[in-house]
Amino acid sequence: MPDTIPNRLRAALPRDLGDGGYASIRYVQSRSEGLSVRQGVVQPVRNAEEAGAMVTVWDGGGLGYAATSDLTPAGLDAAVERAREWARVTSGLGVLAEPPLTHTVGTYSSPVERPWSDTTLAERIELLRDHDGRLGVDERIVDWEAGLAHRVVDTIMVTNGGGEVVQHYETTFPSLRATANEGTNTQTRTYGGHAFCGQGGIEVLDRHGFADAAPRIAAQALELLSAPNCPTGIMDLVLAPDQMILQIHESIGHPLELDRILGDERNYAGTSFVTPDMFGTYRYGSELLNVTFDPTVPGQMASYGFDDDGSPASREYLIREGILQRPMGGRISQTRAGLPGVSNSRACSWNRPPMDRMANLNVEPGESTFEDLISSVERGVYLETNNSWSIDDSRNKFQFGTEYGTMIEDGELTHPIRNPGYRGISATFWRSLSGVGDRSTWKVMGTPNCGKGEPNQVIEVGHAAPVCRFSGVEVFGGEQ
Repeated sequence: MPDTIPNRLRAALPRDLGDGGYASIRYVQSRSEGLSVRQGVVQPVRNAEEAGAMVTVWDGGGLGYAATSDLTPAGLDAAVERAREWARVTSGLGVLAEPPLTHTVGTYSSPVERPWSDTTLAERIELLRDHDGRLGVDERIVDWEAGLAHRVVDTIMVTNGGGEVVQHYETTFPSLRATANEGTNTQTRTYGGHAFCGQGGIEVLDRHGFADAAPRIAAQALELLSAPNCPTGIMDLVLAPDQMILQIHESIGHPLELDRILGDERNYAGTSFVTPDMFGTYRYGSELLNVTFDPTVPGQMASYGFDDDGSPASREYLIREGILQRPMGGRISQTRAGLPGVSNSRACSWNRPPMDRMANLNVEPGESTFEDLISSVERGVYLETNNSWSIDDSRNKFQFGTEYGTMIEDGELTHPIRNPGYRGISATFWRSLSGVGDRSTWKVMGTPNCGKGEPNQVIEVGHAAPVCRFSGVEVFGGEQ
């Protein structure tokens, strides 16, 4: 970040707003590198860098935004004036008379053990060549690829009341994929989908066994070619953490976003079956279900010290012992709804205003070992890694498919099955939770591409989960 940027931001802040007026300027600079080797061929290196600032002005009961990539004093002044004009235009038309925001001071930086810069571009490509070579080991594997991406984001937000929040994020995304084919049967196995990612440098590759993953992925893709189709019926379902994160994301995360509950997503991605009167009394899941919003987990994908409205991050229970406690809503939505919320007002870039988003949304570990969860199942399936998802516009009825399944028979994992899927209703599925893995099964993961809002915002989200067992679930297989 250029040394002059903080001074320019402070100088551009309006000083003559009316009583209760609030203004902020949030500067964002992002740099990223994407690498991949596909079938032995190094793909074009993808480098991107951008910087800009978002101005927010509350004045006279109105709210205005303006973004600019012109970071000269003149460019920032022009953006401030546009935001002030929008505040004048909307004066008296909003649902809030005054901004419920504060002037926070603080810093945050992602923990990094092995900086990206410790390796050269040539070394990173050679690493991917090696992994790519260990994927394409059989003529039945018809497509394969190894990838690696890294992103650095620096932000600074200043306010007209002396607030200043400076944050630095580094995230790393490894990926592996092998697609096998035999006749009309095609199967793909990946390195956790996009789940095995997090904040940090090169050390992120070690968190989920990236070094040894390629041979296993290739072998499992081949196994699926001869595996029987997943059986159809009502049975016990055990989900691996890399499938649990999709289940958490779609059937807990999005339904609990407070702006969605208030109707703000109605015309784009749907609303929520959750209503404001449910908090404090509604049984969302069994007594084993404990869900936290926690941006303070070191190294998780969406950890931060402060959200993009300057609210300090804190760990909060959204669901405790199955009972719905609070929604995911920042200070603006909290004031609108009269409900407690969390510090989750987030924006994906400099040219988007913040809104209610998931950050780190985690199912807390229980007390069962992996062996406990499996041994109690007479007939069921153990499913790993999401590959398809569908959920209705109230985030209630869902159907998910996974890459890899294993039959559970008489308390033992027996043989792989292909094309496994399951369906349910969010409002009742979590009540069937009958076993929660202990901390030895708990994995910290995330996703780089959660979309929401108009204009659309794609943002990084963190999820952590143990292995979990659900009783009496509708399981099905895809037909050939």
